[in-house]
Amino acid sequence: MASKYQRLNLVDALFTATSATCVTGLTVVDTGQQFTLFGQLVILLLLQVGGLGIMTFSIFFTVLMGKRMSMADKLVMQDTLQYFELDNIGRLIKRILLVTLSIEVLGAIPLFLRWRAGMGAEKAFYYAIFHSVSAFCNAGFSLFPKGMEPFQHDIIINLGMISLITLGGLGFVVLMDMTRFFMLKLKKKSCRLSLQSKVVLSTSLGLIITGTLLIWLLELNNPATDGTFLSCLFQSVTARTAGFNTLPIGALSTTSLIIIIILMYIGASPGSTGGGIKTTSFTIFVATLRSMVYDREQVHLFHRTIPRKSIHKVAAIIGLSAFLIIMATIALILTEKNQAFGAQKGYPLRILFEVVSAFGTVGLSTGITPMLSKLARFFVTLIMFIGRIGPLTLALALGRIKTPPSYKYPEGRITVG
Repeated sequence: MASKYQRLNLVDALFTATSATCVTGLTVVDTGQQFTLFGQLVILLLLQVGGLGIMTFSIFFTVLMGKRMSMADKLVMQDTLQYFELDNIGRLIKRILLVTLSIEVLGAIPLFLRWRAGMGAEKAFYYAIFHSVSAFCNAGFSLFPKGMEPFQHDIIINLGMISLITLGGLGFVVLMDMTRFFMLKLKKKSCRLSLQSKVVLSTSLGLIITGTLLIWLLELNNPATDGTFLSCLFQSVTARTAGFNTLPIGALSTTSLIIIIILMYIGASPGSTGGGIKTTSFTIFVATLRSMVYDREQVHLFHRTIPRKSIHKVAAIIGLSAFLIIMATIALILTEKNQAFGAQKGYPLRILFEVVSAFGTVGLSTGITPMLSKLARFFVTLIMFIGRIGPLTLALALGRIKTPPSYKYPEGRITVG
């Protein structure tokens, strides 16, 4: 009897491994049908490692074995997690793992209870754990052939997945800051959220609300998607790097696809399991534009002045990210113009959607991923890898500029705008 599992070629295996490690979720084969249990467990491990970050894991085990962290390791973790108390980095990493495992276990409980009746306790337990880890790590991998589409109207599944995705996308330091804030509030002690937490929470909430309303209004009269408010809420949350979908992405209107592209480009928050240019970068960019409009020399957020160094980093991240996306889109359009979907209407937009999804480590697709050529799959693999480490690596590189030269050139006038 022939096995239902087909051997992956090297390109597809590399694509899947990169997608899992970069917690993207783009797939060229059905994860639940084409992978054995061992293969699925390998993917699950890669999701967990990729979500927490290889650097976090390596330094955690260094601390666990009793070795001291070097100052260089501490500085890397400080920039990665946006945590500025160097002496407490080791303790922070231990808390990260504890918080992660706790949230994933708690998140799996409602999924298990919902699926137990339909698939049995053993299978429901495995599916609940897999999808809880995938959701918290903002990975987007699913064992169901149609992803989360069968649960479009299931309130418990939707709210459970939304909670996991949102918590994973906030960032570990923000989660701990929120925990500290509420604990002190319960004790009736004075406390404040950090500037980082205020920016992340306000921006995330604003993007979720705006995205939900826009997608809902745009899909009201689209019979192909049957977009309820709940499904549009789910899609708005998951678009910022999670990659799950309850709506058929390929059937969404062109305007909805553009809205989702913007959300995917912005992504999650620093120190989180998600990708994109990050919510803080987007907020600093908007605040900088506001300061320019009002002719202010300083950029303010929540009554605090944003350092010029941070503004320069944001400009570099946004500029280089946009350049990468444009170049990758052009390359894929040229390589795929003779493919099966190359003659279809609107295929350049679908290519752009795929590229931004890969760069933002989202995993949403209009359905063209399995139709990509081997060369295109290699390109997308590279984009996923760059998208996972690019903005962070750029920020670290810019943050380690050597001592500036002792000389200064005279100012030059150039007309702009």
